[in-house]
Amino acid sequence: MTGFVANTPSLEEPNILNSAFWPEISLIDCRAVMRIGSEITPERLREALINGIIDTNSDLADWRFQQEQADYAELSAVPAEQIDNISIKVTLYRRAVYNFAKAELTERYRDYDSTLQGRDRADNLDPTIDQYRRQAILAIRQISGRQRTTVELI
Repeated sequence: MTGFVANTPSLEEPNILNSAFWPEISLIDCRAVMRIGSEITPERLREALINGIIDTNSDLADWRFQQEQADYAELSAVPAEQIDNISIKVTLYRRAVYNFAKAELTERYRDYDSTLQGRDRADNLDPTIDQYRRQAILAIRQISGRQRTTVELI
């Protein structure tokens, strides 16, 4: 046996610097948490994570403004429970970004195989993509203190 280990990133993957309020995002941590192998290049993962950051920051823009008005300069300073010495709001933020990125990556990989078998596999990915997006939205709702569901009478 050789010491070969599949799906381990071999290139350096520097963190993505975010705007001042939000934490930086680690490609290496995202790979580990979301089980993203080395078949996804660092460039592709970086692009998906940046898009996830844009979506998450946009959804939380009003909430961020309220926190900054209350003199909290960064997300980790906003009062919240700590788990493993990390604010749950920071953990939820990363969850939102990672899930948006994983949804995008999963959606993109649908087009690699256009055979009937590939289309069947792609169709099976639809619920997974929706689940990733739902997890991201739920994390955003938890950060901002909004309810998980909104019900209106029509």
